[in-house]
Amino acid sequence: MPKPEKKRAQAGAAIDGRAAEVYQTAARIILQKGYDATSVSDIADALGITKAGLYHYISGKTELLYEIMKFGLEELDQQVMVPAQAIADPEERLRFVISTHARLVMGGEGAVTILVDEARALSPAQNRKVTKLKRGYLDFIRATLDELHAQGKLRGVNTTVAAFSIIGSINWLSRWYQADGPLGKTGIAEQIADIAFHGVLHA
Repeated sequence: MPKPEKKRAQAGAAIDGRAAEVYQTAARIILQKGYDATSVSDIADALGITKAGLYHYISGKTELLYEIMKFGLEELDQQVMVPAQAIADPEERLRFVISTHARLVMGGEGAVTILVDEARALSPAQNRKVTKLKRGYLDFIRATLDELHAQGKLRGVNTTVAAFSIIGSINWLSRWYQADGPLGKTGIAEQIADIAFHGVLHA
């Protein structure tokens, strides 16, 4: 069974509730306005604190973006990868990963989706660290697909392409999902999993 490259659960547990609120609020605003158009004042106002109070948690906007990305990856680790490791069957594991990740994105916090959209704003050193962490998640999904291939269940698809496609389709949820729409989170998550399965598994 594949294992994440690095456990981040302990780091995630160290984030206090107020810091998590800062990251989640900032992520939501950046997701709506874009990183360049979002100011530190926007984030402070949304939190109901002063800029000085916000700087208790961050040293600057770029550092905040970096911390948001790490926070999002820690959410993926704790809520998706860690419990998925207990699932022996790769088909069941893949369905759990896709549907749980999808529900996480639809939770409205935005931290996970920013991993893709705003990485260009990071410093080279920060970008390398985030890329390494993201690679652990990609490798986890790809290893699960490799298991399915070994069992003869996978169609003739490249597992790297398939893993990137699955992650991309989930992250794109943040661009079109409407909380007040006719489909609930569970229904959408199940349909995304079904579409992914039809794309990579034999009928």
